[in-house]
Amino acid sequence: MQILIDNKSGAPIYDQIYTQIKNQIMAAQLREHDMLPSIRGLAKDLRISFITTRRAYEELEKDGFIYTIQAKGCFVAPKNVELLREENLKRIEEHIEQIVQLAASCNLSREEILDMVKFSLEERV
Repeated sequence: MQILIDNKSGAPIYDQIYTQIKNQIMAAQLREHDMLPSIRGLAKDLRISFITTRRAYEELEKDGFIYTIQAKGCFVAPKNVELLREENLKRIEEHIEQIVQLAASCNLSREEILDMVKFSLEERV
């Protein structure tokens, strides 16, 4: 597992850790029941406070991405199909918003956008 902290980013460090671990889980780079680095170990590797790492892990657990076994560590949770679906829907909505903004800058009509989407879907079949 690789985590990179961007000090120039406006995002809090715990959020950067949370997002990168979540993305690695979603992309199956981290698999169900894989053990994560210890909170203190990751904090030491990243040269940050263990409190920051703990907060990221707590958020991941609260959102169902990881689970903790007392005295054993933190592990990737079995995939919750509904949670994955919601995450993917959120990502699709973000992409759609980008498409709408880009289309507006090109003065594309609603019909032209829909035609492009239909064409793209037909290419997959």
